Amino acid sequence: MVLTPEQQYQQSWLERQDYAERMQPLIGSLYRNRGIEICVYGRPLVSASTIDIIKSHKTVTKYEGDKLRLRESYEFLEIIASLNLNPAKIDLGKLAFGYLYKDAGHGLSKTDYVKKALESVLDQEQKPEPQDVVLYGFGRIGRLLARLLIERNGPVANLRLRAIVVRGGKDGDLEKRASLLRRDSVHGPFNGSITVDNEANVIKANGTYIQVIYADSPDSINYNDYGIDNALIVDNTGIWKDEAGLGLHLKSKGAAKVLLTAPAGGDIKNIVYGVNHNDVEPTDNIVCAASCTTNAITPVLKAINDEFGINNGHVETVHSYTNDQNLIDNFHKAERRGRAAALNMVLTSTGAAKAVAKALPELKGKLTGNAIRVPTPNVSMAIMNLNLEKNTNATELNDFLLDVALHSDLRDQVDFTSSTEIVSTDLVGNRYAGVVDSRATIVEDNRAVLYVWYDNEFGYSCQVVRVMQQMAGIEFPSLPFAE
Repeated sequence: MVLTPEQQYQQSWLERQDYAERMQPLIGSLYRNRGIEICVYGRPLVSASTIDIIKSHKTVTKYEGDKLRLRESYEFLEIIASLNLNPAKIDLGKLAFGYLYKDAGHGLSKTDYVKKALESVLDQEQKPEPQDVVLYGFGRIGRLLARLLIERNGPVANLRLRAIVVRGGKDGDLEKRASLLRRDSVHGPFNGSITVDNEANVIKANGTYIQVIYADSPDSINYNDYGIDNALIVDNTGIWKDEAGLGLHLKSKGAAKVLLTAPAGGDIKNIVYGVNHNDVEPTDNIVCAASCTTNAITPVLKAINDEFGINNGHVETVHSYTNDQNLIDNFHKAERRGRAAALNMVLTSTGAAKAVAKALPELKGKLTGNAIRVPTPNVSMAIMNLNLEKNTNATELNDFLLDVALHSDLRDQVDFTSSTEIVSTDLVGNRYAGVVDSRATIVEDNRAVLYVWYDNEFGYSCQVVRVMQQMAGIEFPSLPFAE
């Protein structure tokens, strides 16, 4: 019987659904029980629907030109599940596509090829020790960090969210904070179950038992009283930004290290993961994760500087409003920021361009920067006007940045889009530090203008989690390694 085109399409779709459904329990088990995060060309598959798994495979076609069939990637997923692996992020798409279409196996069987590609985490004796984490503050970034840490919860969770610290509130405070975790106007509902234990001051979320501690100062807490020790304190309040202030956390019993989710002053290391994360030493007790804008632009600037050289440039950020601004006109100590955030474009300053030099010293003194706050609640854009050392063209520059996004050591920081229809809301929840909008790239000789989107909340929070892992000495490699 000859099938009609419609019947062929329906049969093909049902087959893809079938394989996606078979993949789901393997992906979930690998993540929960062994700490292995499966993705396809950077798109995470943990907790993904069958439709999301199918869509992730379309990404391969977009970037590589050839199809990766779900039945092909399913075979490789079964091999991964059969191996004794340490926690890692494994790109199933690159693994399968490399073997099937790029001859990366060099005559090896599929199993031997996978073993070779994953040998750095195969049959390793040493398992990472889990790190207790305390979120000091529970605002926009704090709640997104909580979502990310809860998402990673399981028997082999490397980062264990043990507590959040907030100022004392009135009756109903705990329910309100749990509700803010449960519902978010920008990022949508929490994916899971949240309950509150008022007697114990605990929020229970997807198997994570989160102690809520009420305190008025960072040096007044005994974390040992809650079974927490050697904790990494993630200060997301933005109140203390120097060594003296952040050092107060270390006076609390059970606290070991402090990470600030904002730019820091003085000699505190400003870390942009992917660029200078190896500067974090075991003896560093206080570190900062820089700003969302610095995280968005620095990886792209590093890649371009390494390949083309940068003489100088200007970075203009078109930034969503934040809760530092006023809802309606009122007094603010900063110029213009007192005007209604949701009604105005507000010209203001940013230290992001100068802060790049803290992570990338070779660009010190080469960049200027300014910012425009705009009436959108999330997702921002950096426009980088650069004078390069070498002449190039838009095609060459975009091809290079696509390769950076797919195959370089910055592939977890730099994303890439060639869509002519993408707008800011499409990028809410994007897990990369920045997304290069290739259709907007302008190049003439050695002058280049690049447009880089970034989710200034969620993408930044993902970078913060990576810095947390670095501070905890947790190895979580992305495999296969960059080509």
